[in-house]
Formats: sequence, C-alpha cells, structure tokens
Amino acid sequence: MEERDDQTFFNLYHHGFIRVAVCIPEVRVADTTFNTDSTVKLVKQASENNVVFAIFPELGISAYSNEDLFQQEALIKSVIQALSEILETTKDLNIISVIGAPLRVDFRLFNCGIVIYRGRILGIAVKSYLPNYREFYEKRQFSPAEDAQSKLIDICGQENIPFGSDILFEVKNIQNFKFFIEICEDVWVPIPPSSHAAMAGATVIGNLSASNITVGKSEYRHSLAASQSARCISAYLYAAAGPGESTTDLAWDGHAIIYENGNLLAESERFSQKSRIVYADVDLDRLAQDRMRMNSFGQNARAHKEQLQKFRKISFPVSFPAEQRILLEREYPRFPYIPSDPGKRDQRCYEAYNIQVQGLAQRLKSSGTQNVVIGVSGGLDSTQTLIVAARTMDLLNLPRSHVKAYTMPGFATTDKTYNNAMELMKAIGVEANEIDIKPSCMQMLKDIGHPFAAGEKLYDITFENIQAGERTSHLFRIANMRNALVVGTGDLSELALGWCTYGVGDHMSHYNVNASVPKTLIQHLIRWVAQSSQFSKEVCEILLDILETEI
Repeated sequence: MEERDDQTFFNLYHHGFIRVAVCIPEVRVADTTFNTDSTVKLVKQASENNVVFAIFPELGISAYSNEDLFQQEALIKSVIQALSEILETTKDLNIISVIGAPLRVDFRLFNCGIVIYRGRILGIAVKSYLPNYREFYEKRQFSPAEDAQSKLIDICGQENIPFGSDILFEVKNIQNFKFFIEICEDVWVPIPPSSHAAMAGATVIGNLSASNITVGKSEYRHSLAASQSARCISAYLYAAAGPGESTTDLAWDGHAIIYENGNLLAESERFSQKSRIVYADVDLDRLAQDRMRMNSFGQNARAHKEQLQKFRKISFPVSFPAEQRILLEREYPRFPYIPSDPGKRDQRCYEAYNIQVQGLAQRLKSSGTQNVVIGVSGGLDSTQTLIVAARTMDLLNLPRSHVKAYTMPGFATTDKTYNNAMELMKAIGVEANEIDIKPSCMQMLKDIGHPFAAGEKLYDITFENIQAGERTSHLFRIANMRNALVVGTGDLSELALGWCTYGVGDHMSHYNVNASVPKTLIQHLIRWVAQSSQFSKEVCEILLDILETEI
C-alpha cells in the first residue's frame, strides 16, 4: 500500500471543495488608477488565502455612480488601461478574478464582468437586464447584452475573446467546477440568466452588483440569493458596491454574501469604510450529488434543452494549490439536524413534534383504530413517543386512556428510570400498566441453555436481546387483545446503525413515530415540549427530570 501524503490529504481541493471569495474594494468615482490599486490588492490577498475564484462589484474599475461620465472618452480609455494593468500585475497568481467594468463594443456601451486568469481574459459576461425605474436609469448609458452584434472581441492586446451573456466557464481539472456570471438586475427578473446556466451545468454563480442600499433591502438580497442558490442547486456569490461610491443620490453598504443551495456560508460586515473580503469553502461534490438525487432538476433541463444548447463553453485548467496543507475553514455543526440558534431550534422542534402527531393521527384514522400500545422505559425515546401519542389523542378528541402504556422492568432496570416511567404515565393521564418480564425472560434463558440461567453472570447479546424480544412480544399480543396498534420508540440513529434488536424486538412496531428523528434531536424535542408548556406543569417537570437522568 502506498504511503499517504498527509499534505495532499489535508487539502480541501482534493475533497470536492473550492475556496471562493467576494471582494468589496474601496473605490473612487471615475478614478480608475485608485480603483485598479484597490482591486489588485484584494486579488493578491485572496490568492494568498488559497482562493481559486473571486468576484468584485459591478463596474468596480470605473465605479458605478458615474452617471453621464460613462460617456466620456477619457474614462472609457482609462478603463482599458486599467484592465491591462490588472492583467499584468496578476499574471503570476493562480486565481480566477471577475472584474466589473464598462466596455465600448459595436459603438455601444456595455456593463461587463471580465473573467481573468493568469494575465489572460478568458471571456466577458454582459449584463442582460438594465433597470430603468425608480432610482435607476441605466438605459441612458448602457445597452443590454442582446444588442451586442459581436460574439468575439479584441481588447488589451488579446484577440477573439468571447463576449456576451451566454458564456459558461468550465475548469477542466477541478471536477464539477463550472461557473457563470450575471450582473445585478439579472437576478431580480422572473427568470434570471443563471437559471438556464445552472441547468446547462454551472455549479457556481457569481453576481457582480452595485445594489445601492435602502431600508430593508439587505433582507431582500438574502431572499434572492438564497432562493436562487436553492433553485439552481448551486453556490451563489453576490457582491454589492461599497465605500467610495457617490452618495449624491444613493447610499451603499458593501454587502457581500455567499450561499450554497439555500444555506448562507458567509456574509460581510455592512457599511464598512474599508475594503472587505469574505471567504467560503464551497462543497461541489454535495451540489453534484443533490442535483443527481433531485431528478426533476434534470427534467427541467430537458424541457429547456434548446435554450441550454446555445451556451458557449470556455474550458481551461487552473493551477490550484494542490500540494500544500489547506484545511477547511467552513464550520460544520456538531449536530447537523439541530440549529444552534434557539429561535430556529424551537421552530424545528415545533414542526418535528407536530409532524409526528399528524402522522400518527392519520394512521389511526385510516386504520380505524382508536387505541395504541406503547412500551415506556423512562428513557428519552419512549418518553417522546408517549407525549406524541397523548397529544394525538387530544387531536382526535379521544381520551388519553386510549394510550395503553406499559412499563416492563427487566434485569437491569434502575429505580430512577422505573419511577420516571410510572410518574410520567400517571401524570399524563394515559392507562398505566406494569409487567415484570424477568420471569418470562428467565424461562427462555433456561429453554435455550444460556449460562445466565445457571447463575453465571454473562450479559451478552443474547441476554440483552431476549429482554427486548420479550417486551416486543408482550406488546404485540396486548395489541391483539386490546384492538390497538403498537407504536414504536426506536429513533433514526438506532435504526440507521442497527443499534436495535432485529425481528421480534425494538426493531418492530405497527407504526414508529421516531423513525425519522435522530437521537440528538429527541432530547431537544422533549425539552421544547416541556418549556413551551404543551402539557401540565407536573408533566413538564417530570419531562425535565427525565432529561437530567444519566443513562
């Protein structure tokens, strides 16, 4: 076996991730020299942090708020000079940069995103939709992408550079890394260009935006970026213009956000007076897997096949930092199903608990059964099942006595869990029962010749499974006798790991309300039920006591 190269293994680029950045430089209106310096500094800073892809705000080389200065020949020429300088000063950097600039093509002025890598312009994305309402009047200076006659242009000493709004960029040596650029208003329309680009294969969308700030607008930006990244099953990078733009008519907050499939990965401080960069590690493998599983994504792409075939694809390799140690900076929650934010956690608990209740209620209605049988141990899983069943009876306008609850102490049952079970059953108002399973377990141990029956202290798998099997066997026969359904208590974690007794054991039930609930969530559900007073004060106190019981 080959010896593993730890430097290579501990490198995010070898595990389906890429590091991306949204850069917000300080600018000065129509001062391309200052803006070029600000841009280059951030490109170098991002490169030093092992970023492979970085975007900048809309029209960042000239600034956005130039108004009719965009028509000045001096500004148009200085933009070309600035681009040449950026190409020269970044030619040794292994980073793809997307820079916003106005370009004159076919005697028209276009709002462009220029894709640069190692001193070469790979392609130029053009803004498709120009806002001309409220505070915007871009059509006064610019033309939309559809007005461009040229598909290839020459600029900065380079020839035949792809130009338009139909360009898809593919990084050949990083699997699943295809990106598309749209500009500001493009994402505010009903069907953004990035929707088609994602169906054509783009996994990363960059939006070069100016996006002046008004009260409440940042929340709407979040909604747009989150929704578009989720619909496109992609990463979505959004850069809004920051310090230095003119405040004669508008204000700016320099908002940078990065989303991945609806989840916020990074966000900048707003209203800063300094240049800013935000970073995120994007999981390309996850995006590819999600698209594969969501088969309707491919169906939608097939419906737009003719439109998708119009995209021009630019393929190129990059020299990413493959041989060095680059650890993920992205944080993954210790408990992935449980939000760390208390408000979100309570909302999830509310939903999960009521999903359980609704599911059981529908099963009882459809089966014509009004009774349930539950084994109650005094532990967390059976406690959650019991409070779900009790609330289900409330929902169906049935007395809680229709819940036939049985505690079945075995050889290792502690006084604490036994008392928890008895107190909880009585406090909730279900029918409380007790069956001592030790005699029937001992009979089986004798029948199969297990050493424990002869006095040997052997607590093996057979010993444990006999107790689980006896409990389940009792519950099913009681259900036969009492015209009831056995409601299971095992959680998702136990079922997924096989941490249960297969067959006649806790693996089996007529309906298991915990089957989709991970063990890490169970305690939060119980705590939410107690703290939100879903039951009486006495019940809630018992629930909190059960949560404190060490197992």
